[in-house]
Amino acid sequence: MAERRVAVTGAGVVSPIGTTLEDFYRSLCESRSGLSRLPEEVTKGSGVQVAGLIDWNPAPFLKEGEAANLDRSTQFALAAASQAITAAGFDTKAAPERTGVYWGTGLGGSNTLEVAYKQVYGANEWRLRPLTVVMAMNNAAGSNVAVRYGLKGKFANFATACSSSGMALGEAMRTIQAGRADAMIAGGSEALLTPGTLAAWQALRTLAPIDAANPAASCKPFDKRRGGLVLAEGAAAFVLEEESSARARGAPILALLTGYGNSCDAVHMSRPDRDGQVRAMREALAESNLKNEDIGYINAHGTATAVGDVVESEAINVVFGDAAARVPVSSTKSLHGHLLGGAGALEFAAALLPFKSWLPPTAWLEQPDPACKLRHVPLRAEQTQAPRAVMSNSFAFGGSNVVLVAERA
Repeated sequence: MAERRVAVTGAGVVSPIGTTLEDFYRSLCESRSGLSRLPEEVTKGSGVQVAGLIDWNPAPFLKEGEAANLDRSTQFALAAASQAITAAGFDTKAAPERTGVYWGTGLGGSNTLEVAYKQVYGANEWRLRPLTVVMAMNNAAGSNVAVRYGLKGKFANFATACSSSGMALGEAMRTIQAGRADAMIAGGSEALLTPGTLAAWQALRTLAPIDAANPAASCKPFDKRRGGLVLAEGAAAFVLEEESSARARGAPILALLTGYGNSCDAVHMSRPDRDGQVRAMREALAESNLKNEDIGYINAHGTATAVGDVVESEAINVVFGDAAARVPVSSTKSLHGHLLGGAGALEFAAALLPFKSWLPPTAWLEQPDPACKLRHVPLRAEQTQAPRAVMSNSFAFGGSNVVLVAERA
């Protein structure tokens, strides 16, 4: 069988810094943060004061009354998928049995579960709404995308914490390469900014305190002043197609997805391991048949935790050697926060921005940590010549590592 390469023909974004791909890119270029002080009805007694909360209006994407029967994470998924399919000019009815959906999410329907818990344990009301299960289940978002467009091909839902949607993209790429599908809708979503979930994350002691002077600047990856990650919500979706078919129909091609690395640390549930990250990056490079010097930008996982940023910096230096001093690296979580299960997909979208001749920044990076020896993109976006290839890292609790490599079309 001839090599089947995979083209990215459409992308859609719902994020704290933009609910379209264009607005998302504009915010990255302007260093416009989507992090803000949480309202009392969201934070309650959790102690969490800052997050990337979306001012969400589902009306442009959902039929009247439909949102009431869909968890917030599913609403985001449908909106992102709709944008991606429209941007690609993709006919979902042309070959539905050769088109599938791979989706990633960490917790699924957190908002639906929060409502159910309040009803049962707060009001002692045990008669729950009939759709509670299908709204809350982890595969609800991806399944609703498939149902909306009648896509009958391969389906899978990935729940590997912060690498979930990156894995969905990588596995979708391999499914097309193997000839098991001609096109895939792949991405991820998350919406877990509820009091109970926030309290659980606060107990883990990995969240950044609010920057009282400037809440928008609460997430400071790679900076000596960093204090932890900032949670966020949103979604990103992509249309992936076999390249020759995409070109034959005149589809817009944003990039070629050519490399996917997947490894497990198998060391600790929450402490990252350098060697596992190194293996994933090397696998992605090898699969794409690229050399270190071919990578012109790395979108780091960069969560702004004390240990995580150092370990990732060390891993990049091991993989890239002398080239690490020249490859631009940034963490866009500084602006949009951490989408957890949706992070890999959203940050893959950010990683494609250099193909439009802009390097997205690590905002608020004023005092780089000497232990994070990288070629940073501090404070503001930088104009650049479009690189040959880019890399996007997603490293999760549980030791699940995913790395994606995309090439200029």
